[in-house]
Amino acid sequence: MTAQDHDDHDDHDHDHDHDHDHDHDHDHDHSDVPSDIALRVKALESLLVEKGLVDPAALDATIDYYERQVGPRNGARVVARAWSDPVYKARLLATPTAAIAELGYSGAQGENMIVVENTPNTHNLVVCTLCSCYPWPVLGLPPAWYKSYAYRARAVIEPRAVLAEFGLTLPDDVAVRVWDSTAEIRYLVLPERPPGTDGLDEDTLAALVTRDAMIGVAKVPTP
Repeated sequence: MTAQDHDDHDDHDHDHDHDHDHDHDHDHDHSDVPSDIALRVKALESLLVEKGLVDPAALDATIDYYERQVGPRNGARVVARAWSDPVYKARLLATPTAAIAELGYSGAQGENMIVVENTPNTHNLVVCTLCSCYPWPVLGLPPAWYKSYAYRARAVIEPRAVLAEFGLTLPDDVAVRVWDSTAEIRYLVLPERPPGTDGLDEDTLAALVTRDAMIGVAKVPTP
């Protein structure tokens, strides 16, 4: 596993052209060259659409459902339980894979989980620099921007700049730690609980938690 404090990179001069609007779902073309498999899948999809066998709108809706709703809702329930139950939170940080499985979330791409907690002094950011390793049981399908070369490269080199593009500017005294996922290890960020939520139940808390907050590119908004 890898965690690094990258504050010392913030003063370096990096010449990048990143005219991406990260307030619009972050799913942009980062000039990655598609793999042979990706090209074949795209060709097959185009053929099925052309023959009227697949509705592209329905396909997009299905992908969005699994990417944004089913998977992230699982992780949100884990976060809400940790916020509501200090004993569960301790288990989640000590034995994350087992604690997550207590809520029924386990399986491929989630066999070895590590949970990293955001605090007032530390903010965690998850990336996979080699490919797109991602905790499917708790976050669903990875968004396109997470798989892009631009995010994978820049999150390590200039994490504060990347966070700023997502609309998150952190104070200088908050350390940014970057966690690099591998084929063996997947990470989940436990976001800070927002103020004004002390009286909320788990379901209401879970509804506040976003996929981006559990990757570390956002904070959970105050209701």
